[in-house]
Amino acid sequence: MNGIHTPGTVTILLCTCNGERYLAEQLDSIEAQEYRHWRVLASDDDSRDTTRAILETYRRRWGADRLVIFKGPAQGYTANFLFLTQKADDVDGYFAWADQDDIWEADKLARAVDRLANNPPGIPALYCTRTRIIDANGNATGLSPLFTKPPSFANALVQNIAGGNTMVFNNAAREILLETTSRSDVVIHDWWLYIVVSGCGGAVFYDPRPTVRYRQHDGNQIGISTSGRDRATRAGMMLKGRFRHWNDRNIAALKELRHRLTPGNRHILDTFDAARKDSLLPRLIGLKRSGVYRQTLLDELGLVTAAVFGRI
Repeated sequence: MNGIHTPGTVTILLCTCNGERYLAEQLDSIEAQEYRHWRVLASDDDSRDTTRAILETYRRRWGADRLVIFKGPAQGYTANFLFLTQKADDVDGYFAWADQDDIWEADKLARAVDRLANNPPGIPALYCTRTRIIDANGNATGLSPLFTKPPSFANALVQNIAGGNTMVFNNAAREILLETTSRSDVVIHDWWLYIVVSGCGGAVFYDPRPTVRYRQHDGNQIGISTSGRDRATRAGMMLKGRFRHWNDRNIAALKELRHRLTPGNRHILDTFDAARKDSLLPRLIGLKRSGVYRQTLLDELGLVTAAVFGRI
C-alpha cells in the first residue's frame, strides 16, 4: 500500500484495552476503506488478553509504517485518546479516532476527507456523523439521534452531537485540542473537541448519514441514549449534579483557551457562566440570553429543568 505519508493522509488513532473479541473486525473495516491514504497509531492500555497479539498480526500484514503500536498511559480511555492525539504528527493530514469494537462503513474516510478538504488551510475543522447502532452480535438495533439544528459553540457548551468514533479532524483542530488538554481536566475528548473547534471559529460538519456501526455491549465504557429509559437515566444524573460538574470542568478548561475564542463566543461563555451562579429568575433569564441550546425538544426541556434546580 503506497502513499502512507502523503498530504491528505488520515492518521487513525485506535485505542485498545482487552478488545480481542471485536478488534479484528474493526481492523478489517479500516483495511477496507475506499480512501487508501491512511495509517494507524494504536495505543494499548495494558490488555491482558490477545489484543496485543492481534495488533502485532496486522502490523506484520500491513507493514510497520502502516501500523504503529504504543503502550498506553493506563489512565482511562479519554487519557489514551489524548495521548495518541499528541503522538500523531502529520501536519498535512487528518486525524480520526477509532474504538476497538466498532465497524467502519467503507466510505467513512472518503466522505470525511471530501468535506474537510474544502476547508480553508489553517482553520480548525471537524467532521462527525450519526452512528448505526449494533448489538454484540453485529445486528442493527437502531440509529443514534438525528440532530437538525446547526452545530455551534452555543450548542457545544451544553451538548455533544456526535461520538468520537465518528470524528475526523484537521491539524489546526488537533493543535487547539492539545493546547489545553495537557494542563486541563476535560470531561471527555470528543465533546471537548466539539467545544474548542466551534468556540475558536472553526468549522463543524455534522453528517446525518451514519459512517460507523457502533457496537453496544456489556463492555462499553460509554453509550448512546436512544430509549426512553436511557434518557430518563441521563436526566436523573443531570439533576443529581453531574451535568453541573461537567460544566465546571469544561468552563475551567476554556479559561486556558479564552484568547482563542471568538468575541461572540466569549460573550456566550461569560453570559452562560454568570447565569449558572445566579438565583432562579436571573438564572433562567441569563440562560435565555446566553443563547445556549440543545438539539431536541426533550433535550431543551431537560436543560431548562436542570436550570430550575440549579444543576447547570
